[in-house]
Amino acid sequence: MQIIAHNIRSLHNVGSVFRSADAFGVLKIYLTGYTGTPPRKEIAKTALGSEDRVAWEHREDVSALITELKAAGQTVYALDNRKGAIDIQNIPSNDKIALVLGSEVEGVPEDVLAACDGTIEILLPGAKRSLNVSVATGIALFALTSKKE
Repeated sequence: MQIIAHNIRSLHNVGSVFRSADAFGVLKIYLTGYTGTPPRKEIAKTALGSEDRVAWEHREDVSALITELKAAGQTVYALDNRKGAIDIQNIPSNDKIALVLGSEVEGVPEDVLAACDGTIEILLPGAKRSLNVSVATGIALFALTSKKE
């Protein structure tokens, strides 16, 4: 599994994404758009060394990256709760998944959603319909890696 962290403004969230990626065996994180990159003390504070263990790469053009990953056999899903998203519980576990994360406020941009193979969501039973991006990442990685096939 791979992660595309697109336009994540908070460096603490970026660090938390690294830590969750490390815990769930993510192969690589792509930091796209204005997402900050290591080395940064704010990333290191929450990553706790994971930024040194998980492979990462910065890419400016997220659409070109998605095209490249799809050509390499990856299924690219955006994590987003807009209408039409599929319950993450219905996605089979697969090492060939790239998960796109969007900004803390705007989510995944429409053009990036359109480039993805699909959109998946974490169904939330409470009144709030969204989670912090790093929290959502941890839950999504758990859901996508813990299934017994």
